[in-house]
Amino acid sequence: MTNSPEATMPDGAPPRTPGSPADAPDSKPAITDETLDEGTFGRLIEPRSENRLVLETGAWHQISPKYVWVQLISTGSFLLIVIAATLVLTLVMHQVWAWIPGGILTVILAWTLAIMPRQARAIGYQLRDDDLVFRRGILWQRFVAVPYGRMQLVDITHGPLDRGYGIAQLKFVTAAATTGVTIPGLEQATAETLRDHLIEVAESRRTGL
Repeated sequence: MTNSPEATMPDGAPPRTPGSPADAPDSKPAITDETLDEGTFGRLIEPRSENRLVLETGAWHQISPKYVWVQLISTGSFLLIVIAATLVLTLVMHQVWAWIPGGILTVILAWTLAIMPRQARAIGYQLRDDDLVFRRGILWQRFVAVPYGRMQLVDITHGPLDRGYGIAQLKFVTAAATTGVTIPGLEQATAETLRDHLIEVAESRRTGL
């Protein structure tokens, strides 16, 4: 007479059926494009010049539009301080020379505010098989490829305004300081998911798995 599966299990443990949770390996859900693209801009902006750096093929992910509001508030506040200080120095303290630095700073900050939305839409990153590619800039383009195996630290930072808008910055630290990358304006959940994914991939590349 053949014993039933229940009789052969030690300590009276119930039998395991194929595909049961006990047999399934502990693993996190794979990162998806929907996760990275939730609440972001819809299309990367490229320079109009024919001599620009061409985007590589593949899925490019962008940052959250909330990043623009954070930058507008912080830069706009600094602009108001510069204008107020210039007016006090020139009109109250009669320091006429203050018009020159005050005017230059005002023009620079006003120009920065004007192009901020377009600059934010030119920021993107791509997850490739062996590295992460980060790009930003319109007039001055920058492309950086960070190999997964070279990542030593993946850090999430956010200031008071960032927390208020629910965004964060994701920073990658490598052995070479020049290849460090900071992706700003990520949704908090996206930054945490991307951090966990990159740490897992970096560990597997360093151990040769």
